[in-house]
Amino acid sequence: MLQLFGRNQSRAGAALSRAVRGQEGEFAVATCADRPDLFEPSVALENEVWDRLSFLDYTKAHHDYYDKLLERFPQYRVCMIETATGELVATGMCVPLRLTDDVLLPHEGWDWMVETAYEQDGAGANVIGALTISVADHHRQRGFARDVINTVRTLAALNQCSSVIVPVRPNAKCDHPYVPMQHYIGWTDDRGRIFDPWLRSHAAVGGEIIGVCERSMVVEEPISFWKPWTGLPLDSDGDVELPGALAPLTIDVTAGTGTYVEPNVWVKYRTPVMV
Repeated sequence: MLQLFGRNQSRAGAALSRAVRGQEGEFAVATCADRPDLFEPSVALENEVWDRLSFLDYTKAHHDYYDKLLERFPQYRVCMIETATGELVATGMCVPLRLTDDVLLPHEGWDWMVETAYEQDGAGANVIGALTISVADHHRQRGFARDVINTVRTLAALNQCSSVIVPVRPNAKCDHPYVPMQHYIGWTDDRGRIFDPWLRSHAAVGGEIIGVCERSMVVEEPISFWKPWTGLPLDSDGDVELPGALAPLTIDVTAGTGTYVEPNVWVKYRTPVMV
């Protein structure tokens, strides 16, 4: 597999940068294998962007494997840099996967992808899975997330992978936590477009919605863990809203636990033909 090293590095870097919109030379794209100095800033940016949802760091797969994947696959972590300032404006973390079917994907979504990537260790990879896309807050609404998506597709092509799969977290779903995801993805706005802005962005650059992963991220922790997140006493059984969450948090007082099961949406991209 091409890993963007040595003689191929400049060619690959140029190909990745061409996936970004804007004037030529305005932005550059590199992987953390090409630019090891970007590894820590890219992890810091990701942590900053996802801080308000950091309860998601407590899924078993995230706890057991995610940091190890960061270290293991720097060639699959892309960074978008503004050339004039050297500022890191966006980053995306991906993993190589070996799949026999990229349509019938499991309900376990993100957690499954992390665990599978760790176990396979890149052997025979034919698909890239995108785990996170993070854009600096002051650069939001500028289309950089779409640029990262296109960069990941180019990265997949450079690594001879046939497709990119993404367990997408629809960003407006948090306003409708009790609506089943299967219903939500069918909503349209008053212009007939996909209702959710992030799903709409994926579709606009060629993403195909292929299904819902109902148990994409599962966090089960003691009730005391959840009280600061909800601001509630959590002293009775039932479902409660969790700020930023896509589904309710389920409290079981007898067991002393709160369980959050996040649904995501599987989106697939075919890789572009490289010339």
